[in-house]
Order: sequence, then structure tokens, then C-alpha cells
Amino acid sequence: MNVRTLSMNARAWYESLAERERRLVLVAGGIAAIALFWLLLVLPMHTLTAKRATRVEKKTADLAWMREMAPQVAAVRASGATPSSSSESLVVLIDRTARQAGLGSALRDQSPNGAHSLRLRLESASFDSLVAWLALLQQQHGVAVETANVDVGSAPGLVNASVTVGQAGAG
Repeated sequence: MNVRTLSMNARAWYESLAERERRLVLVAGGIAAIALFWLLLVLPMHTLTAKRATRVEKKTADLAWMREMAPQVAAVRASGATPSSSSESLVVLIDRTARQAGLGSALRDQSPNGAHSLRLRLESASFDSLVAWLALLQQQHGVAVETANVDVGSAPGLVNASVTVGQAGAG
């Protein structure tokens, strides 16, 4: 059966209905059309808008944090000295050294864990780079690994990790 035959059969069926049944078919078809419009256009747009609003809120919070940290970064740059663990905050140190170690894109979250430590979350990080970075933090910056949980990542050599680090001797 092709489309033309199907269309002619549907028209013949519709014309064979009584007037009251025709109205009922039109009303039901209208309701179905409105429901389809809602499900295919309005609902996805509403969901997309809500997701984007959440993303904007997160980006706004990130921007506020960056503006809060900007004076510290500017002070370190103005001093001309290489930042050490004593002259820059742990958050800035972690971010800077993670980027230098090639882990900037893997570092997903930093959250405070007490006064002198941070909880970090890394996704799809190179295991070798992660271990080298943690060793560098301890040896050159006095940042100790307090806890670490490392899971297999999405590809060979990549891991997902939750790490808690803190300033050695702080507390």
C-alpha cells in the first residue's frame, strides 16, 4: 500500500462516519496534535532552558570565585617570585600545578575539607601524570596526600580519582 492509497482509504473512512463521529474524530485529532506539539517541541525546549539556567548559575559562581582569587594571583605575579606554598593559597597552587602537569582538563572539582586541606576530583586523568603531580606537590610544595581513591578510567592509562590533600605541618 502506498501513501496515496492510504490517504484515499482514510478519506473514505472519514466520509462514511456520521456527523457526530466526525466531530469526535476532529476533536481527538486536535488533542493528539496539541499533545504531540507539546512532547516534541515545548517539553524539550523547557528542559534545555532549565539545564542552561543551571549551567549559567554554576558559571556565575565560578566567576565570583575567580574574581575573589584575582588579587592573590595579581600579588604573586607582581612580586616576580615563584609562588610557594606559603605565598599562595592551596586552591591556587593545586590549580596552577595541575595545569602545568597536564591535568587541568581532568581536574573537575576542588572543595574545602577543613581549614588546611582540599578534596579533589579528577576524571580521565593520566595515571602516570597524576602520580608524578602528587609527588611534585609533596616534594616541592609541602602538600601531603591525606587520602586517595583511584578507579579505572574510560581508557587504558586513564583513571578517575578522589584525592584529599593538605598543607604538611598545617593543622
